Amino acid sequence: MCSMDSCPAPTRRPEEAPMRRHTPAASRGALWFAVPYAISFALFLLWPIVYGLWMSITDQSLATTRLNIIGLDNYIEALGDPELWRALWTTVVFTVVSSVPLVALALLLAYLVATGLPGQWLWRLSFFAPYLLPVSVVTGIWGMLYANDFGLINGLLARVGAEQIPWLSDKSIALWAIVLVTLWWTIGFNFLLYLTGIQAIPEHVYEAAQIDGAGPFRRLWSVTLPMLRPTTILIILLQLLASMKVFDQVFLLTAGGPEGSTRVVLQYIYDVGFSGYRLGYSAAVSYLFFALIVLISLVQVALMRRTSKEA
Repeated sequence: MCSMDSCPAPTRRPEEAPMRRHTPAASRGALWFAVPYAISFALFLLWPIVYGLWMSITDQSLATTRLNIIGLDNYIEALGDPELWRALWTTVVFTVVSSVPLVALALLLAYLVATGLPGQWLWRLSFFAPYLLPVSVVTGIWGMLYANDFGLINGLLARVGAEQIPWLSDKSIALWAIVLVTLWWTIGFNFLLYLTGIQAIPEHVYEAAQIDGAGPFRRLWSVTLPMLRPTTILIILLQLLASMKVFDQVFLLTAGGPEGSTRVVLQYIYDVGFSGYRLGYSAAVSYLFFALIVLISLVQVALMRRTSKEA
C-alpha cells in the first residue's frame, strides 16, 4: 500500500455532455427553412410541368379562348407528322456532326496545351473566352461574318477572286454554318474539362511509361486516353444533351430556314406554338421530345456505370 503522501490523487472522469434530443417542436422549426425552396420548386418547376401536361391534352390556342379536352389526339398527330420527323432528323444530324469535333478537337487542344505548348495562358484564354459570350453576341458576330454583301468571309473570297458563298441562305450549307458557329462558341467548355482531367493524371505514371520506352503517341494511347475515360464519357453525355436541345443559334441565325433545312425540334415547337398558335399541340411535342431526351440520358448513365465497373 502506498502512503497518503505518495498515492496519486484519483482522477475524475469528465462528465460526458448529454446528447441533445431533437424535439418535435425543433424539427418543425427546421422545416420552416425549407419552405422558400419548396414554394419556388412548386411555382417554377412542378406547376409548369403539371400545367404543360394538362395543356398537351387540350386544343388550347392563342387564336381563341375556346378550350376542349381532346385526350391523346395531339400526341397521335405528332407521331404521324412528317414535319416533326424531318425536324428530328435535322436535330440528329446536327448532334452527330457537332458532337464529334467538339469532343475530339477539345481533347486534342487540351493535350497540346497540357504537354507544353508555348503560351499556355494565351491558348486557354483563346479557347475558353468565346464560351463566356451570350448567344446574342455570338450570333451577331457570325451573322456579320456570314453576310452576303458586307460579310468579312465573302469579302475575303471576293478579294482572291473566288465566288461568294450564301452561308445562311443556301439549304445545303446553312446547317454546316451553324455547326461551325457552335464549334467556335462551345468548344472551350469541353477543352477546360479535358485540360483539368489531363492535369489530374499523376506525373509518375508518365515517367514510368517513358522509362519503359513509350514515346509520346504511345503515352497518349496507353496512359492518357484510358485515364481520361470517365471524363470522356461525361463530356459525351453533356455534349449530346446540349446538341439535342439546340435552339438559340438556329433561331437567331436562320429561324429554321432556308426551306426548313435548319429546323430543329425546338424550332419546330416554337413555330407551331407561337407562329401557328397551337399551344396544346406544341406542349405534346415538347413532352415527346422530353421523353426521348430522358431515354437517351438513361442509356448513357447505364453505359457510364458499366464502364466504371469494368475500370
